Amino acid sequence: MTINTPADRALPTVISLADIEESVGVELGPGPWLTVEQGRIDAFAEATGDHQWIHVDRDRAAAGPFGRTIAHGYLTLSLVAGMMGDIIDVTDRSSGVNYGIDKVRFVTPVREGSRIRMRGSVLAAAPRAGGMQYRLGLSIEIEGVEKPAMVGEFIVLAFP
Repeated sequence: MTINTPADRALPTVISLADIEESVGVELGPGPWLTVEQGRIDAFAEATGDHQWIHVDRDRAAAGPFGRTIAHGYLTLSLVAGMMGDIIDVTDRSSGVNYGIDKVRFVTPVREGSRIRMRGSVLAAAPRAGGMQYRLGLSIEIEGVEKPAMVGEFIVLAFP
């Protein structure tokens, strides 16, 4: 089995597709910090049409329940794809697709200006449709906050 878990965790854990079944329980991350700035929140609002004031109106949000604007939950969710590459690199695959998402919860709002990062683990893996389907338990944490921003199980189907 080939699993390369970097000692300083600054690089992704490298697991070959052939070894993913034997990698259940392997911890991933944490990845690098990412600052969630208002520009990203505004761009997401523009792309999705979700212009709720808690996301885009700084003055009103300052007097609101979170003290400032917050990222959309779905913005946090959309960052998973990019952040996943920071914590796991599955080698020896020709392609892979997002197969599904289970048990996603938005636990703590991500306030504008916060730094977030991802960590997780390999939960399960099994052959499927000529490839391997694996499930990752992922969590996005907020710097200085006890509870995570988001947790969920993410399913990937990868082909050799």
